[in-house]
Amino acid sequence: MTAQERSEMLGTMDVKKLTFKLAIPAIIAMFANALYNLVDTLFVAWDSGEIAIGALAIAFPVQLIILALGLMIGIGSASIFSRAYGRGDEETMKRAVMTALTMTLAISSTLTVLGLVFLNPLLQLFGATASNIGFAQDYLGFIMISLIPYSGSLVLTNLTRAEGRAGIAMKSLLIGALVNIILDPIFIFPSLFGVQLLGLGVTGAAIATLIAKTLGFAYILYHALSKESALMINLRYIFKIDVKMIGEIFVIGMPTFIRNVLGAVLVIIVNQLINQYAPNDPAIYISIYGVITRLITFLLLPGIGLVQGLQPIVGFNFGAGNTQRLIQSITFSLTLITVYFFTMSGITVLFSESFFTLFSRDADAFFIATGGRAFRIIALGFGLIGFQIMMSSIYQAMGDAKRALFIALLRQFILFVPLAFILSNWLGLDGIWLTFVVADALAGLISVAFYFHQIKQFKLQLQTVV
Repeated sequence: MTAQERSEMLGTMDVKKLTFKLAIPAIIAMFANALYNLVDTLFVAWDSGEIAIGALAIAFPVQLIILALGLMIGIGSASIFSRAYGRGDEETMKRAVMTALTMTLAISSTLTVLGLVFLNPLLQLFGATASNIGFAQDYLGFIMISLIPYSGSLVLTNLTRAEGRAGIAMKSLLIGALVNIILDPIFIFPSLFGVQLLGLGVTGAAIATLIAKTLGFAYILYHALSKESALMINLRYIFKIDVKMIGEIFVIGMPTFIRNVLGAVLVIIVNQLINQYAPNDPAIYISIYGVITRLITFLLLPGIGLVQGLQPIVGFNFGAGNTQRLIQSITFSLTLITVYFFTMSGITVLFSESFFTLFSRDADAFFIATGGRAFRIIALGFGLIGFQIMMSSIYQAMGDAKRALFIALLRQFILFVPLAFILSNWLGLDGIWLTFVVADALAGLISVAFYFHQIKQFKLQLQTVV
């Protein structure tokens, strides 16, 4: 499909067909990405036991920060690119892409060096205990090295999706996920089915992730450089940067960055609260929380893929001034994502202990029962998460950074942080799990109000035009 054909597709194809066309590849990619994170944790648990899962939980904030960096630049530049694409402004499209790539290289390289230098202080900040810090050191070092290809891949994935090539973006993430799943047992286990393997344990999981991320990045970079791409990348200008556009990318992408960085902060806060309120060794409770975060990612990321499929439609049609298509696409997608999140809530409530059974090498009854109960409580708030994610992403695609930022801050900071300290002080560990429910429900209800307000504004615009 040529760039002109993709432009016509974004502006004229039936909204429902277009939503599925762009969202399904993103959903598959998100599912694969979540699956490899889950498999990582499963293999580590089967090889090294439940306590080793804590290493992944301790390293999770760093992975969220890497994700935040790539998504901030990717979504910010993709929003600029989509709107310019909608009005046919090739110069702005080119500057958005090259500025994004230069920013990614500079920031990710700097953070990699700083992360490796200050590795131990980071682990202590993130809540490492005496029994899991060794595992965390083995894992996080290689994860820091993977920052450059991972963040680069995230940026190009968003830009590739913005030009309507959702299939290429999907394949890039699938390559990374499948390679990681294949390499994990080879690098982690000492032997399998009588075959001698590398037996590197937690370190092997991190090395497999590094290789997989690098291959996924190489694939999407190859296609972004092709003549079929509308990104117009020229590596000779990789250090030519538009300072003004840096600010615009930061402003638009900041809500996503803050949402994910605050996600990392919340993991740190929860780990520290667990250290404070756990009745015995906190390491097992940190491992329980580590499993919960991986399961939440696995269950909910495909829903976020639907939002990623919607963003190019919103950005393009907002730039083209096609308000009717904006209303249709947003309403249809919101219906789908709400059904999905309520369904995931029900599944989790019913099968939470069964999920935890998968992560226990020795069928530890305490680990399974305690983890299952905590996950069941947290899942009660899943139903309204879709509204938060949807409205923040819609405002980003439209370039309305203030509203997107407010919604991003609402759950992750304004509500969660004070609730976590109040409820944990009152109810101990149960208070930590209840914080998720209350914060998700309140933020969701406020996001519902934003949705109805925005649809009303769109309809007023239509009446004005008529």
